[in-house]
Amino acid sequence: MVGTVSHISSESLVVLKLNYPKNTSIFDILVTGTLESVSDEIDFEPISILGLSRKSGYQPTFIGNGRLNGSLVGYDRGERLGMDSLALEKFGRSSRSVCSVVGGFGFRVERYELEYESGNGNPLGGDVGYVPKFFVFRRTRCEDGKMQLLLGFPNSSFHGRGSTFPFEPRTSLIAEGEWIEKENRVLAVACRILNFTESLTNAFVGDCSTRLSFRLPARVSLRNRSSIVGQIWSNRTVNDSGYFGKIGFHRVSEQLMKFLPGYKYEFTEYDTVRKTCDEKKTNEGKGKKYPDEHLLEMRLQMAVRNSTGQTEWVHVSPLFVDGDRSHAGLWDKQLKKSHSSVVNMSYDLTFSFVHGYNFFDYGTSVSTKVYAEGIYDRDNGNLCMIACRHVLSKDQELMEKDMLDCAIKINLQFSPLDAKNRRIVNGTIESTRRKSDPLYFEPMELLYSGSITERQAAKSISRMDLENVMVLISNILACVFVGWQLYYVKKHPDVLPFISIVMLVVLILGYTIPLLSNFEAMFMRNGNNWQDKFLGSGEWHKVNEVIVSVMMLVVFLLQLRLLQLTWCSRQGNGSQKCLRDSERKVLFTTLPLYIAGALISCFDHQWIHTHHTSYIPLRIHLPLHLVRQRHNLWDDLKPYSGFVLDGFLLPQILFNLFFNSGEKALTCAFYFGTTIIRLLPHAYDLYRAHTFPRLPALYFFYANPASDFFSTAWNIIIPCCGLLFVTIVFLQQRLGGRCILPIKFRQTSCVYEKVSVISNA
Repeated sequence: MVGTVSHISSESLVVLKLNYPKNTSIFDILVTGTLESVSDEIDFEPISILGLSRKSGYQPTFIGNGRLNGSLVGYDRGERLGMDSLALEKFGRSSRSVCSVVGGFGFRVERYELEYESGNGNPLGGDVGYVPKFFVFRRTRCEDGKMQLLLGFPNSSFHGRGSTFPFEPRTSLIAEGEWIEKENRVLAVACRILNFTESLTNAFVGDCSTRLSFRLPARVSLRNRSSIVGQIWSNRTVNDSGYFGKIGFHRVSEQLMKFLPGYKYEFTEYDTVRKTCDEKKTNEGKGKKYPDEHLLEMRLQMAVRNSTGQTEWVHVSPLFVDGDRSHAGLWDKQLKKSHSSVVNMSYDLTFSFVHGYNFFDYGTSVSTKVYAEGIYDRDNGNLCMIACRHVLSKDQELMEKDMLDCAIKINLQFSPLDAKNRRIVNGTIESTRRKSDPLYFEPMELLYSGSITERQAAKSISRMDLENVMVLISNILACVFVGWQLYYVKKHPDVLPFISIVMLVVLILGYTIPLLSNFEAMFMRNGNNWQDKFLGSGEWHKVNEVIVSVMMLVVFLLQLRLLQLTWCSRQGNGSQKCLRDSERKVLFTTLPLYIAGALISCFDHQWIHTHHTSYIPLRIHLPLHLVRQRHNLWDDLKPYSGFVLDGFLLPQILFNLFFNSGEKALTCAFYFGTTIIRLLPHAYDLYRAHTFPRLPALYFFYANPASDFFSTAWNIIIPCCGLLFVTIVFLQQRLGGRCILPIKFRQTSCVYEKVSVISNA
């Protein structure tokens, strides 16, 4: 393959050579090649290339027809078989098939933590210079329970996500695995990549002495949340070089536990919970109805604060209720409550740490998982749990070891279903250790819960349907008002020069930003959009979004046509200089205001992301992860552009003032109707704040905080200013452009001479 490579201002002829294997077995799967320069303009050393062939017709070497059995020296078939394992299907495309569960979901990369014991050895040997703490796993082929796998053992600095695999020959293994149905586990043989030190083109697959076994335990508990467990070991004898003993590994996957049928939860800490939690019954909640264990209220988004004032966000998600998977948030009306008012519940808590500060005083991770189990009393709305967190400590060999701290108490008190208080739940998270204990942490108090009740959610969905209709009506009316103005200037073309071009540009830019944003959202949308999940299928929302975007495009084109007519009307007449001077004054007057406003918005953007921890109480209705997602400066300028659009009449007022124009350039339907369209969202936002529960800005379609300034103060100031501008334009078009000034400032400095225009109408 011949091509060119560009370097600054020159180009060089290069040759790409790739060698594909004829056969497709584990020993003939590497693709090697070189990239060489064949010209003198740019000369560089040949670059060697190494890859993996994805050619069809792969022929397994170690799996199928019982071939795997003879190669599993050192594998104890009876080991831990007393523990239940999930049975999966070899065939089919169901969620229970082994090809869907093992490395499924788009060939993603999965991470497995390694569990060393004394004398295990290093699975990579001593040449790499470190002992891996985890390995990453990617399935490259899978058919009928037979699979090809990639194993990578990077160092601790690797933080790849999604489909990123660290394909390094020294630390990568290629494996063949098979689902053994009788044992409900995967057995695999892994091979190393050899002879790559001098050139990657000489690399080949060999040394297939590594073995792998993993399964899906059917039961999980507080101290063992692993959804996949296994072992990796060497098939060599103890005296051989490269030998290493059995090394355990595990992976915790809430996704598997939530969506794969068969997982059961064992509540092993029931007695400890009873001793730790306060069993005193109160009469406060007597006669009141509290959420049952399957309602949406059991899934929480909470802000917590410790004694030093640091505030962070916690996502609280139920996993199991009385041993079975929780369905909180799925709104399944067929789910039945437990006969007893007291039920066992298991939770996952994800703490988000953003500045490297960690409530638990270890590490600098951006998030920490805490697992909890306890009892929920439906009669008084109290959820009391004990929790475990993973703590990293160092042993004598300087290997980081995973310890479990289960001395944590969580107490949550839910509000009654009919409570008017927006704070759905109160509670604390505290350590039961002594203050002198190294694992002790300061108590955390629940500051705010961003969750909503199921009734509020249903009410919010009705509100969003209404807002979709309101957005559609607003855009239709905007089309009508601009069309009315075009009809007016067609009948009265002599008024066209008196329309401010700056005003029209502001209107056009104001519609351009949301128009581009809407089209980007439609084309970049994916199936995991959490807004669509909240709305169910989201089909009506998608259809409405397309209609709204089309209507906005029509408004944009009509305004563009009005700008074209206005611009052309000012060409070739005697008073063009006066019009140009007046328009220039409008631009010089408004541009500094617009620039200053944009700079303030930029400063606000930077300040929020520098001090957002202390800023949470001011924007507490937005979950913290949404605040952090607003990293794009373009998104933060959208509200400012909406604010400028609210005062679109300001350039026209200034133009009338500088030119002293008293012409009826704008129809009442255009300037008054467009203003009402811009001001009604502010009135609606005042009504919505007192009627509906707070939701993230992603759930607002009309009066969206992401597109304008909405608060109690702005909702009063902006409508008052808008109505004032309408009144001024009305007076200027009847009494003269300078009627709002004192009499001594009303003298005319420039006169516009009308030229007769022959209309084609």
